[in-house]
Amino acid sequence: MDKKIIAVVVFLIIGFFMGFMANSKTTVIYEEIDALSSLSFSYDKPMKTASIRVPAVDENKEGLTTILKVEIIPGKGRILANIDRMLYEPDTQNSVRIAYNVASERIGIDLSNYDIIYTVETDATAIEGPSAGAAVAAATIAALLGKGIKEDVMITGAINHDGTIGPVSNVMEKAHAVADMGIHTLLVPLTQGSMDKFETTRYCEEIGNSSICMDEEIPQKSSLSDLTGIEVIEVVDIDDALEYLLE
Repeated sequence: MDKKIIAVVVFLIIGFFMGFMANSKTTVIYEEIDALSSLSFSYDKPMKTASIRVPAVDENKEGLTTILKVEIIPGKGRILANIDRMLYEPDTQNSVRIAYNVASERIGIDLSNYDIIYTVETDATAIEGPSAGAAVAAATIAALLGKGIKEDVMITGAINHDGTIGPVSNVMEKAHAVADMGIHTLLVPLTQGSMDKFETTRYCEEIGNSSICMDEEIPQKSSLSDLTGIEVIEVVDIDDALEYLLE
């Protein structure tokens, strides 16, 4: 057979297989796109949701309240933070991760086949610190159980890996924010239901014909309930808090 004819035949065979492979790859790509489309569509239909109001402070240490929303969807065990309106600081991200683990352990549910999306609705540009940890854990548990959170109860507190609730700062400012919202009950960490302070008073003592005066610092303890007009309850762990929070 003429060498030119052989070369043409070989060229046609190679071209045929290259076209076949290209079509095969295109088919695979379209299949992957279809799979991704169906996955993204599921984000609009969360399996379970829960929301909770959370007391916080802004950059000026002024008290405010935010709304935390939890959505559970089919997925791969991912913890997702919605940053459409705000940013999560690193310590807050770690707090969310701990709360996620505590919720999973408390309910005894394997979350490897689900994604959980956390969204905080606030006018602030960032949320910092671990003070929303207990609220995140409570809302996650509520979503997993298919239960709601009472609207007249709020909580502030860090969440520890064993489910205990740790102390937070600016409790007084948060309590006032809760009172301003018309909420009747605030759950706080152990020992933070009262405020310890020293009141300066002037003491004078007559010694002979002289009077000696000095300023003294007198310890004072006032309950947050008395200072804010709402019921402030100390809770030890997330199980204790759920008794007040779950509907």
